[in-house]
Amino acid sequence: MSRSHRVLERVSGEVLEVRPGESLLCAMERHGKGCIPVGCRGGGCGVCKVRVVSGRFDFGAMSCRHISTDERGRGLALACRLFPLGDSEVQACGEAVRAAPEQQ
Repeated sequence: MSRSHRVLERVSGEVLEVRPGESLLCAMERHGKGCIPVGCRGGGCGVCKVRVVSGRFDFGAMSCRHISTDERGRGLALACRLFPLGDSEVQACGEAVRAAPEQQ
């Protein structure tokens, strides 16, 4: 039986329970959290950029305009296209995070 994975978002300290096959961004929205900025939800806008700090993930298709091969190699991904495979940590780092002086 598959179990949910716990993902800590380091900037806010929020912990999200992510169901198997669920994207990190969908889990955040399901829980009513706002720790990762939301844009198009399809990998094309780059608003939900995060850095994988630890853990294993499957990656969906992402626009190389927002996540280059080099960035992906350094652990950057879009939360809408990031599917946890176990307990892990990420850090929000999209434009909206840098622009906002305080998180909710």
